[in-house]
Amino acid sequence: MLESRRKRPFGPRLSFNAEECVQYQLDALMFNDQPRPDYGVEVMYRFAGFDPFERSLYFGPSFDLGQFERFRRLFHHSAYRVLLNHKERQILSTLNVEENRYKQRVWIRGARPEEEETFQFTMVQRVGGFWDGYWLTESVLHDGDSFSGGVAY
Repeated sequence: MLESRRKRPFGPRLSFNAEECVQYQLDALMFNDQPRPDYGVEVMYRFAGFDPFERSLYFGPSFDLGQFERFRRLFHHSAYRVLLNHKERQILSTLNVEENRYKQRVWIRGARPEEEETFQFTMVQRVGGFWDGYWLTESVLHDGDSFSGGVAY
């Protein structure tokens, strides 16, 4: 098969609007380990709009997320764990902040008993450069103070 005809990994597409981008990321996390372990987290990483060479506020506090493994670890060792293989979700609110900025608050019921959390996704549509016109995730913030107990980071 020609190299250019190979199926590219799932991630941002020019045809996706902001709401679809959030939906696709949550769908991937709902089935996080299909077709392979942490595939859903990989999809989140592809949609992430941070510079891998700079510290990022993607999760709220400033972190070095340039290596996928660090990004992945935050999903497994913090309040974000509820997103992995979650059972149910409900959109609480959506807001078009500006023409190229969109926020959505989502309630998540996790796979474990009594596990539920709320998150706010902020999507930004890039202007100029390679990602011109694409919606990328600026941040995914937990409603509570998810890092008060420390993180295995």
